[in-house]
Amino acid sequence: MARTDRLMRLMDALRRTRGPVTAQQLAQETGVSNRQLYRDIATLRAGGALIDGEAGLGYTLTEDSALPPQSFSRLEIEALVLALSGLDQLADPALTRAGQDAMARIIATLPDRQARQAMNTALRSFRRPDDRPPVTIDMTLLREAIWEEHSVTFHYTDLKGRGTDREVWPLALSYGEGHLMLLGHCRTRMDFRLFHVPKMQDLATGTESFRPRRVALVREFAQTRGKLPEVRS
Repeated sequence: MARTDRLMRLMDALRRTRGPVTAQQLAQETGVSNRQLYRDIATLRAGGALIDGEAGLGYTLTEDSALPPQSFSRLEIEALVLALSGLDQLADPALTRAGQDAMARIIATLPDRQARQAMNTALRSFRRPDDRPPVTIDMTLLREAIWEEHSVTFHYTDLKGRGTDREVWPLALSYGEGHLMLLGHCRTRMDFRLFHVPKMQDLATGTESFRPRRVALVREFAQTRGKLPEVRS
């Protein structure tokens, strides 16, 4: 891991914690030895971050100079926390952690009174346990392919139990109630298709780049979706 990425991950870990966190916990989260962790803490302090604590006692971030101050209304704070709290229902640990890191960064920039409001919000999201089938593919690879506009290949089992191998231009992910769908342009069918992500296996990077066509293709799908058949991929 690059040094800059490691230091950013360390700052995110400090932002997420309200009380002292041990060097061992921080070292495990950032994937370094305790000795390297102590050096990284010293680097952050030298850069202006106010970090209380020491080895054996734990560390607490008391002032974050890396982020500019922000201000939100109380309702805006409630809306942000409510929206991000629903991520843990999606069974996507990387996405959930990204939301936690983003919220921690927001809270770190707030005045003290608003930061307390964010940590003690009145609105909560309570949902039934998600009974969607488990996802077995690498979601990080799939998201990267969407962002980079590069095709993916996978084995797909359709709703009738038929298995096929596909190469697809991945366009967007849809997180719905009880389902996770991939909108793609199938290079086998040469048309838009909706795929149930839990029915995808053996995901790999494909051979085609479709940059910069993703946005235009999503717009085309939006304009023609009323003409598409029911989900049948």
